[in-house]
Amino acid sequence: MNCERYETRLVAYMDGRATAAERAAVELHLVACADCRARVEEFRRLWGVLDEAPALEVSPAFDARLRQRIAAEPARGTGLFGWLVAQPRLAIALACLVALAVWISALPPVAQDLANNTTRSEEEFKMIKDLPVLEDLDVLANFEALSEVPATQGKSPRKL
Repeated sequence: MNCERYETRLVAYMDGRATAAERAAVELHLVACADCRARVEEFRRLWGVLDEAPALEVSPAFDARLRQRIAAEPARGTGLFGWLVAQPRLAIALACLVALAVWISALPPVAQDLANNTTRSEEEFKMIKDLPVLEDLDVLANFEALSEVPATQGKSPRKL
């Protein structure tokens, strides 16, 4: 039998929190499993003993003494940064975070230089791509004069 699966259901079964379907499943399991039946009997005996034990009563002055102790305790966490004193781990973590932020801000701006280099490289690549046009810039500047020259028959004009 799979008693581990029913172990957590036994307590719910005993104190009446189990649904009808869970109750039926546990009862079906209890018919077949002697170990779980023994465990249910142990729970019943234990709860019987606990029910017979006298209830602990709080003294009538308990509330008054508790309020006095709370009032006598020094107030922690007052002021703007008082919560940091009350929680030293948080204060240390915050100090480390501030130190890390200062250290990172003091680093040279490497990422910006890389971005600028990438932009420059792209511009240089475009210039190299247009290099044949730039080499013939003086010819292109006088293009009007070339358009007036009659084209020879059978030859198409040279495309740039």
